[in-house]
Amino acid sequence: MKQKIGERGWEAVSLHSAAPDRQTYIQRPDLGRILDEASRSVLESPTSSPRDVVFIVADGLSALAIERHALPFIDQIMPRLEDALWRVAPICLVSQGRVAIGDEIGTLLAANLSVILIGERPGLSSPDSLGIYLTWDPLPGRTNAQRNCISNVRPEGLSYELAAHKLLHLMTAARQRKLSGVALKDEAPMLPNGNE
Repeated sequence: MKQKIGERGWEAVSLHSAAPDRQTYIQRPDLGRILDEASRSVLESPTSSPRDVVFIVADGLSALAIERHALPFIDQIMPRLEDALWRVAPICLVSQGRVAIGDEIGTLLAANLSVILIGERPGLSSPDSLGIYLTWDPLPGRTNAQRNCISNVRPEGLSYELAAHKLLHLMTAARQRKLSGVALKDEAPMLPNGNE
């Protein structure tokens, strides 16, 4: 995925959580929420300036969801952000990551927002559902009540186009109101083609 992101002209960096393998990831959720030392040192190097947003792509509980849907979604959202002049940090590709790892990454990169794309727990109807979590002012210790979630992103669920539309609306509202989570409602207008 890193190569394909680079071919599109976007920068990406490979990182790893503190869970060294899949078994540890399942047994120790806390280790999936933080970076390992090597990854932390990569991000601790000086950055040129603060960023508006950092995108994190993590395998989560469904690597299949990431394999199938992360790049098509990124293809939808990145041009919208470029058009709106968002300052985007390098895309962080995290192995064995959980949602909260975006808090540490956002802090290290001085990003106002973190957005994590993650494979959701496989359900009865979908083994490949992509979830998107947005957090304003990402800091370690944030709770799920302080995040917004867009779930079931896949062709058979919420389309990439509509998910990108909703995410950009939430990101813009979060930046204006300086908050995310339960206080920030998804009030995205309909797409021009009539889809909600």
